[in-house]
Amino acid sequence: MTTCEVWWATPLDEVGDHLALLNDPERQRYEAYRKQADRARFLTARVLAKTLAGRRLGRGPAAIRFDATCSTCGKQHGPPRLPGTGIALSISHAGERVGVAVTGGPAVGLDVESTGRRADEALVSYTLNEAELATWHQLPEMERSAGFFTYWTRKEAAMKAAGKGLIIPLRGLTMSSPGTRPRLLESTDTALDPSKTRMADLDPGPGYRAAVAVLTTDEIEVTERWWSPASSGDGQW
Repeated sequence: MTTCEVWWATPLDEVGDHLALLNDPERQRYEAYRKQADRARFLTARVLAKTLAGRRLGRGPAAIRFDATCSTCGKQHGPPRLPGTGIALSISHAGERVGVAVTGGPAVGLDVESTGRRADEALVSYTLNEAELATWHQLPEMERSAGFFTYWTRKEAAMKAAGKGLIIPLRGLTMSSPGTRPRLLESTDTALDPSKTRMADLDPGPGYRAAVAVLTTDEIEVTERWWSPASSGDGQW
């Protein structure tokens, strides 16, 4: 059994001392965001991820330094990693939700989306392949928006676990239908093998859909918890 922790948070209202936890490239990324809401989500995600990593490594969050090297350009804006620690993590945020998924080694991908976003025909056709579209059109009209975001978050989570993001065409992945156990049924990309991909739908609260994918042949046990700076103290639970 492979365990996966998923922690949810709402964006930090006050910056306070949290900015001191960012290294120079992270501070540059933080300051590059024009909107305060985007800055708050980025900062919250980094603080939460460093707190969780520090907990596992027996360190304070200030001692955690991520490697965020982009595989394409080499700059520090890729997904955060902790090479050599036996820890894998994935960050996702949307609206008033910030999430971090952590495992003890197997690659993990997390995605959360706000269901308030309109799923128009162009977006649906871009995301779902023919088999999925046929199933989606059979859903009652009132369930189609939620059904679409179930497909979307499952696909995004799997692609992030593979470390390739949208380099993998969304339509190249076939997911199980909404309302059924989340599974990757088919993949046109060798980076994702259905027999080595385990998934779970998550509960980030009303108005959101989320999913996590772990690249393992084991069954997965996923726990979801909520975090706030007041509950974490110095990062040690």
